[in-house]
Amino acid sequence: MLRIRLARGGTKKRPYYSIVIADSHSPRDGRFIEKVGTYNPLLKRDDPNRVTLKIETIQEWIKKGAQPTDRVARFLSQAGLVEWAHGNNPKKAVPGKKAQERAAEKAQKEADRIEAEAAAKAEAAEAAAAAAAAPAPAPEPEVVAEPEAVVEAEAPAAEEPAAEDASAEG
Repeated sequence: MLRIRLARGGTKKRPYYSIVIADSHSPRDGRFIEKVGTYNPLLKRDDPNRVTLKIETIQEWIKKGAQPTDRVARFLSQAGLVEWAHGNNPKKAVPGKKAQERAAEKAQKEADRIEAEAAAKAEAAEAAAAAAAAPAPAPEPEVVAEPEAVVEAEAPAAEEPAAEDASAEG
């Protein structure tokens, strides 16, 4: 398929374009059939040398089936050769199928996480309510067990001198 398109020339940061007729499969700056105009974006918009076209040659190529690219169609519409309308793509910003699937998956994970947090909070609240509603068990009195061996060992020792004192008096 033949295209009427721009082929870039010039140096770095100083572009200059040739408007050419080329096969759609050939590289942008590669082989072309015929040069039919120029475009110098560095010139002011109202400068007549900014875009130059060989109108008769372009008309012949359009009759043969050459299709202009969007940018070249703008230039040709200014010259009155082609009707150009601004493209309207309402689905341009809509993400693709896989991106939509990833977004839905992420939203589902977030919803599951929030649901799990709510369930954990509800369980904690139920446990706190159950603990508050149940009567607190009465504290058992603490029994301090004294070691009996120590008490028994001390008691006979204490009684013996008293018994000796009683027998001595009597």
